[in-house]
Amino acid sequence: MIKKEYRVLGVMSGTSLDGIDLAYITFNFENSWKFKLECCTTIAYTEEWLQTLKGLVSNSLEELQQIDIHYTAYLAEVINTFIAANNIENIDAICSHGHTALHQPEKALTYQIGNLKELATLTNNKVVCDFRVQDVALGGQGAPLVPIGDQLLFSEYDYCLNLGGFANISTSENEKRIAYDICPVNIVLNKYANQLGLPYDDKGEIAKSGTYLLNLGNELRNLPYYKQRPPKSLGLEWVEKEITPRLEASKPKEADVLRTFTEHIASEIAKNVNIRSTILVTGGGTYNDYLLSRILYNKEINLIIPSKEIIEFKEALIFGFLGVLKMREEVNCLASVTGAKQDHSAGKIYLP
Repeated sequence: MIKKEYRVLGVMSGTSLDGIDLAYITFNFENSWKFKLECCTTIAYTEEWLQTLKGLVSNSLEELQQIDIHYTAYLAEVINTFIAANNIENIDAICSHGHTALHQPEKALTYQIGNLKELATLTNNKVVCDFRVQDVALGGQGAPLVPIGDQLLFSEYDYCLNLGGFANISTSENEKRIAYDICPVNIVLNKYANQLGLPYDDKGEIAKSGTYLLNLGNELRNLPYYKQRPPKSLGLEWVEKEITPRLEASKPKEADVLRTFTEHIASEIAKNVNIRSTILVTGGGTYNDYLLSRILYNKEINLIIPSKEIIEFKEALIFGFLGVLKMREEVNCLASVTGAKQDHSAGKIYLP
């Protein structure tokens, strides 16, 4: 049944491995969509799960399927704890992205663990999930999926830029939404901070102290991906193949890698936005002051920093929104963004 108000739980786990983001949201439709974040939190991964998720690309399909079973049970436990802790009683659906294990759209392959039908049974709620598979089957990249939310919930900005595991951006061009991954961000920066015993480079201070490695910077700039036209997307496999070997080739100091890669991120982002445009910035990288300063150094633009809740939970919010659109059988995946054969309503619905 089509309603005007929906209360959903958006659940998201990104490639930066910060944890599981949970956001309980109310959506209202009166000529246009409005939302309210009721409560939200991030549950950090245990060390055991961190190591498991970091190594997903090295597992066989059979091993991934076993991990999927355990991860789905773990995800259900996290969701149930959140619901109980916040005394949530009214849920139209749990809308979950899961966690990306494989993303190779050129091989018609994308796999997010945590999207099994058992999630509905274990949480005793309707679940909308597995949003990427249908798009890849239709010839699309299966990513990014957030732009429909950018278009319908954040249309007042020229661009929406998310600085998570990867930098991805969306904008309107010729009355169509386009979006794509620009380059890696925290999936690389956090790795080198981890090597120094830190979870991340706080405010980019370590990068700021490092030395720019000119030859490495030139190598990164000339990677073929950056010359491709959208639609295009990135995954951990691409990072391991194209980025990691180059960063490790001469055994540089962590601070120098962080400096060089931060400059690389800033430069690539600047190339992809117009001068004096207004850009909504979200994701964990929003707290990297040095990165933001280098973006502004490269291009005269207006970076808009929203509330802490929007910075940290915009993706969970929008996956909640994707679930609402799926329940209404409305388009939630744009062909202009992913390159699929057509706009469509992606996702699977499971009942408890």
